[in-house]
Amino acid sequence: MKDNTSWSCFCFSLKLCLLSILFLTETVVAIKLPPNLKIPALIAFGDSIVDTGNNNNVKTVVKCDFQPYGINFQGGVPTGRFCDGRVPADLLAEEVGIKSVVPAYLDPNLTPKDLLTGVSFASGGSGYDPITPKLVAAISLQKQLEYFEEYIEKVKNLVGEERKNFILANSLFLLVAGSDDIANTYYDLHARPHYDVDSYTTLMANSASDFVNVSFSLNIYIYIYIYIYHIPYLYFLLFKPNQLPKIQ
Repeated sequence: MKDNTSWSCFCFSLKLCLLSILFLTETVVAIKLPPNLKIPALIAFGDSIVDTGNNNNVKTVVKCDFQPYGINFQGGVPTGRFCDGRVPADLLAEEVGIKSVVPAYLDPNLTPKDLLTGVSFASGGSGYDPITPKLVAAISLQKQLEYFEEYIEKVKNLVGEERKNFILANSLFLLVAGSDDIANTYYDLHARPHYDVDSYTTLMANSASDFVNVSFSLNIYIYIYIYIYHIPYLYFLLFKPNQLPKIQ
Protein backbone atom coordinates (compact mmCIF):
# COMPACT_ATOMS: atom_id res chain seq x y z
CA MET A 1 0.00 0.00 0.00
CA LYS A 2 1.39 3.40 -0.96
CA ASP A 3 2.42 5.72 1.88
CA ASN A 4 0.41 8.93 1.47
CA THR A 5 3.08 11.21 2.92
CA SER A 6 5.81 9.76 0.72
CA TRP A 7 3.56 10.01 -2.33
CA SER A 8 2.77 13.66 -1.54
CA CYS A 9 6.48 14.40 -1.17
CA PHE A 10 7.20 12.66 -4.48
CA CYS A 11 4.52 14.65 -6.30
CA PHE A 12 5.76 17.85 -4.73
CA SER A 13 9.32 17.03 -5.83
CA LEU A 14 8.15 16.71 -9.42
CA LYS A 15 6.40 20.07 -9.16
CA LEU A 16 9.56 21.70 -7.85
CA CYS A 17 11.59 20.25 -10.73
CA LEU A 18 9.10 21.76 -13.16
CA LEU A 19 9.17 25.01 -11.23
CA SER A 20 12.95 25.23 -11.57
CA ILE A 21 12.69 24.92 -15.34
CA LEU A 22 9.98 27.56 -15.47
CA PHE A 23 12.11 29.97 -13.44
CA LEU A 24 14.95 29.64 -15.91
CA THR A 25 12.62 30.35 -18.83
CA GLU A 26 11.28 33.47 -17.10
CA THR A 27 7.80 32.04 -16.61
CA VAL A 28 5.78 32.94 -13.54
CA VAL A 29 4.09 29.97 -11.87
CA ALA A 30 2.35 29.27 -8.58
CA ILE A 31 2.83 26.08 -6.63
CA LYS A 32 0.64 24.76 -3.85
CA LEU A 33 2.11 22.67 -1.06
CA PRO A 34 0.33 19.48 0.02
CA PRO A 35 -1.58 20.21 3.24
CA ASN A 36 0.63 17.86 5.25
CA LEU A 37 3.94 19.24 3.96
CA LYS A 38 5.66 22.21 5.58
CA ILE A 39 9.11 23.39 4.51
CA PRO A 40 10.78 25.37 7.32
CA ALA A 41 13.82 26.65 5.43
CA LEU A 42 15.56 26.96 2.08
CA ILE A 43 19.33 26.54 1.83
CA ALA A 44 21.18 27.44 -1.37
CA PHE A 45 24.66 26.54 -2.57
CA GLY A 46 26.36 27.34 -5.85
CA ASP A 47 27.20 30.33 -8.01
CA SER A 48 25.79 33.73 -9.01
CA ILE A 49 22.39 32.27 -9.92
CA VAL A 50 21.57 31.93 -6.20
CA ASP A 51 24.17 34.23 -4.60
CA THR A 52 22.14 36.72 -2.56
CA GLY A 53 25.06 38.87 -1.43
CA ASN A 54 27.90 36.71 -0.11
CA ASN A 55 30.37 38.22 -2.57
CA ASN A 56 29.79 41.61 -0.97
CA ASN A 57 31.84 40.28 1.93
CA VAL A 58 34.55 38.51 -0.06
CA LYS A 59 37.65 39.94 -1.74
CA THR A 60 36.75 38.78 -5.24
CA VAL A 61 36.67 40.40 -8.67
CA VAL A 62 33.14 39.06 -9.15
CA LYS A 63 31.00 41.84 -7.73
CA CYS A 64 27.56 43.27 -8.44
CA ASP A 65 27.39 46.01 -5.84
CA PHE A 66 26.75 48.72 -8.42
CA GLN A 67 23.85 49.74 -10.64
CA PRO A 68 21.98 48.64 -12.67
CA TYR A 69 22.07 45.60 -10.37
CA GLY A 70 19.23 45.83 -7.87
CA ILE A 71 17.25 48.57 -9.61
CA ASN A 72 14.02 46.55 -9.23
CA PHE A 73 14.79 45.18 -5.77
CA GLN A 74 13.38 46.62 -2.55
CA GLY A 75 14.55 50.23 -2.47
CA GLY A 76 16.34 49.97 -5.80
CA VAL A 77 19.71 49.37 -4.13
CA PRO A 78 22.26 46.73 -5.26
CA THR A 79 22.18 43.87 -2.75
CA GLY A 80 24.83 41.58 -4.15
CA ARG A 81 22.35 39.66 -6.29
CA PHE A 82 23.45 39.21 -9.89
CA CYS A 83 20.24 40.58 -11.36
CA ASP A 84 17.96 43.61 -11.21
CA GLY A 85 15.71 42.11 -8.53
CA ARG A 86 15.41 38.75 -6.83
CA VAL A 87 17.19 35.53 -7.76
CA PRO A 88 15.67 32.02 -8.11
CA ALA A 89 16.41 31.15 -4.47
CA ASP A 90 14.24 34.10 -3.37
CA LEU A 91 11.44 33.25 -5.78
CA LEU A 92 11.36 29.58 -4.85
CA ALA A 93 11.40 30.33 -1.12
CA GLU A 94 8.38 32.59 -1.60
CA GLU A 95 6.52 30.06 -3.74
CA VAL A 96 6.77 27.36 -1.07
CA GLY A 97 5.69 29.73 1.68
CA ILE A 98 8.96 30.31 3.54
CA LYS A 99 9.84 33.97 2.90
CA SER A 100 10.23 36.38 0.01
CA VAL A 101 13.96 37.02 0.38
CA VAL A 102 16.74 34.54 1.23
CA PRO A 103 19.65 36.40 2.86
CA ALA A 104 23.33 35.71 2.31
CA TYR A 105 25.03 33.72 5.07
CA LEU A 106 27.87 36.25 5.22
CA ASP A 107 25.52 39.20 5.57
CA PRO A 108 26.68 41.05 8.72
CA ASN A 109 23.04 41.95 9.47
CA LEU A 110 21.86 38.32 9.55
CA THR A 111 19.33 37.63 12.32
CA PRO A 112 18.47 34.41 14.22
CA LYS A 113 15.15 34.28 12.33
CA ASP A 114 17.07 34.44 9.06
CA LEU A 115 19.12 31.41 10.10
CA LEU A 116 16.07 29.37 11.04
CA THR A 117 14.29 29.96 7.73
CA GLY A 118 17.29 29.54 5.46
CA VAL A 119 20.22 31.33 3.90
CA SER A 120 22.33 31.22 0.77
CA PHE A 121 25.96 30.09 0.85
CA ALA A 122 26.38 30.60 -2.90
CA SER A 123 29.11 32.74 -4.40
CA GLY A 124 29.19 34.34 -7.84
CA GLY A 125 32.09 32.90 -9.82
CA SER A 126 32.09 29.54 -8.05
CA GLY A 127 31.60 26.19 -9.75
CA TYR A 128 31.98 22.43 -9.69
CA ASP A 129 35.56 22.61 -10.98
CA PRO A 130 37.84 23.42 -7.99
CA ILE A 131 39.85 25.74 -10.24
CA THR A 132 36.84 27.91 -11.09
CA PRO A 133 36.45 29.75 -7.74
CA LYS A 134 40.24 30.09 -7.40
CA LEU A 135 40.46 32.07 -10.64
CA VAL A 136 38.29 34.85 -9.22
CA ALA A 137 38.69 34.31 -5.44
CA ALA A 138 35.07 33.20 -5.04
CA ILE A 139 33.82 30.86 -2.32
CA SER A 140 34.34 27.24 -3.37
CA LEU A 141 31.66 24.60 -2.92
CA GLN A 142 33.90 22.94 -0.32
CA LYS A 143 34.10 26.17 1.66
CA GLN A 144 30.34 26.62 1.31
CA LEU A 145 29.86 23.25 2.98
CA GLU A 146 32.21 24.33 5.77
CA TYR A 147 30.05 27.40 6.28
CA PHE A 148 27.02 25.11 6.30
CA GLU A 149 28.52 23.02 9.12
CA GLU A 150 29.04 26.27 11.01
CA TYR A 151 25.43 27.18 10.27
CA ILE A 152 24.21 23.86 11.72
CA GLU A 153 25.93 24.64 15.03
CA LYS A 154 24.39 28.11 15.12
CA VAL A 155 20.91 26.69 14.56
CA LYS A 156 21.49 24.09 17.26
CA ASN A 157 22.53 26.79 19.72
CA LEU A 158 19.40 28.77 18.88
CA VAL A 159 16.71 26.09 19.07
CA GLY A 160 18.30 22.92 20.43
CA GLU A 161 19.15 19.54 18.94
CA GLU A 162 15.61 18.29 18.30
CA ARG A 163 14.37 21.37 16.45
CA LYS A 164 17.64 21.61 14.54
CA ASN A 165 17.19 18.05 13.32
CA PHE A 166 13.62 18.83 12.26
CA ILE A 167 14.72 21.87 10.25
CA LEU A 168 17.46 19.93 8.47
CA ALA A 169 15.21 16.96 7.81
CA ASN A 170 12.45 19.01 6.21
CA SER A 171 14.20 21.84 4.41
CA LEU A 172 14.71 22.45 0.71
CA PHE A 173 18.33 22.38 -0.45
CA LEU A 174 19.44 23.85 -3.79
CA LEU A 175 22.71 23.37 -5.61
CA VAL A 176 23.03 25.59 -8.69
CA ALA A 177 26.37 25.72 -10.50
CA GLY A 178 28.15 24.98 -13.77
CA SER A 179 27.82 28.07 -15.93
CA ASP A 180 31.08 29.61 -14.68
CA ASP A 181 32.89 26.32 -15.25
CA ILE A 182 31.82 26.18 -18.88
CA ALA A 183 31.84 29.87 -19.81
CA ASN A 184 34.91 31.01 -17.90
CA THR A 185 37.19 28.17 -16.84
CA TYR A 186 36.81 26.00 -19.91
CA TYR A 187 36.00 28.25 -22.88
CA ASP A 188 37.10 31.79 -22.02
CA LEU A 189 40.20 31.28 -19.87
CA HIS A 190 41.20 27.82 -21.18
CA ALA A 191 42.30 26.83 -17.68
CA ARG A 192 41.85 23.12 -18.46
CA PRO A 193 43.71 22.80 -21.80
CA HIS A 194 44.10 19.02 -21.56
CA TYR A 195 40.36 18.38 -21.24
CA ASP A 196 37.86 17.98 -24.05
CA VAL A 197 34.17 18.70 -23.47
CA ASP A 198 33.34 15.12 -22.49
CA SER A 199 36.13 14.78 -19.94
CA TYR A 200 35.50 18.24 -18.52
CA THR A 201 31.79 17.70 -18.01
CA THR A 202 32.66 14.36 -16.39
CA LEU A 203 34.90 16.26 -13.97
CA MET A 204 31.99 18.57 -13.20
CA ALA A 205 29.60 15.67 -12.67
CA ASN A 206 32.04 13.93 -10.33
CA SER A 207 32.42 17.12 -8.31
CA ALA A 208 28.64 17.45 -8.02
CA SER A 209 28.46 13.84 -6.86
CA ASP A 210 31.17 14.48 -4.26
CA PHE A 211 29.21 17.47 -2.96
CA VAL A 212 26.07 15.40 -2.48
CA ASN A 213 28.05 12.60 -0.80
CA VAL A 214 29.50 15.06 1.69
CA SER A 215 26.03 16.41 2.37
CA PHE A 216 24.92 12.85 3.08
CA SER A 217 27.73 12.54 5.63
CA LEU A 218 26.21 15.54 7.42
CA ASN A 219 23.01 13.51 7.86
CA ILE A 220 20.83 15.84 5.81
CA TYR A 221 19.68 13.24 3.30
CA ILE A 222 16.48 12.08 5.03
CA TYR A 223 13.42 13.74 3.47
CA ILE A 224 15.58 16.45 1.93
CA TYR A 225 15.07 17.68 -1.60
CA ILE A 226 18.41 18.38 -3.21
CA TYR A 227 18.02 19.76 -6.71
CA ILE A 228 21.10 19.96 -8.87
CA TYR A 229 19.85 22.26 -11.58
CA HIS A 230 20.94 21.73 -15.14
CA ILE A 231 23.60 24.24 -16.16
CA PRO A 232 21.77 27.56 -16.42
CA TYR A 233 21.72 29.62 -19.55
CA LEU A 234 25.01 31.44 -20.03
CA TYR A 235 24.52 35.15 -19.83
CA PHE A 236 26.44 38.42 -19.82
CA LEU A 237 27.47 39.92 -16.50
CA LEU A 238 28.39 43.55 -15.96
CA PHE A 239 31.97 44.06 -14.82
CA LYS A 240 33.81 47.22 -13.97
CA PRO A 241 36.76 47.74 -16.37
CA ASN A 242 39.40 46.48 -13.92
CA GLN A 243 37.45 43.44 -12.73
CA LEU A 244 37.89 41.01 -15.60
CA PRO A 245 39.94 37.99 -14.45
CA LYS A 246 43.05 37.10 -16.44
CA ILE A 247 45.20 34.02 -16.80
CA GLN A 248 48.94 34.67 -16.85
